[in-house]
Amino acid sequence: MPIIKPISDLRNNFNYISEVCHTEGEPVFITKNGHEDLVVMSHALYEKQQAIIELYQKLAEAEKESSDPNVQRVDHTDLMKSLRSRVHGGKTSD
Repeated sequence: MPIIKPISDLRNNFNYISEVCHTEGEPVFITKNGHEDLVVMSHALYEKQQAIIELYQKLAEAEKESSDPNVQRVDHTDLMKSLRSRVHGGKTSD
């Protein structure tokens, strides 16, 4: 359930808002004159959300790249043989 507080709580009870952000691990929605105005969250939650956004961006990029018909593909078995050959100095062992 979202945590919604008036802007006066941010001004008058900042420590309480900070504590709620940290203990609940959820953002606090701040209203002004009864309407949504701000969202306050802990730094840890912010960093977590940024990491998720970055991951989704990378996944979207990889998905786009993998659907490109002009990209040369290498069979998994062939790739592993090549890597093993490099690691073992030209010798392959299957």
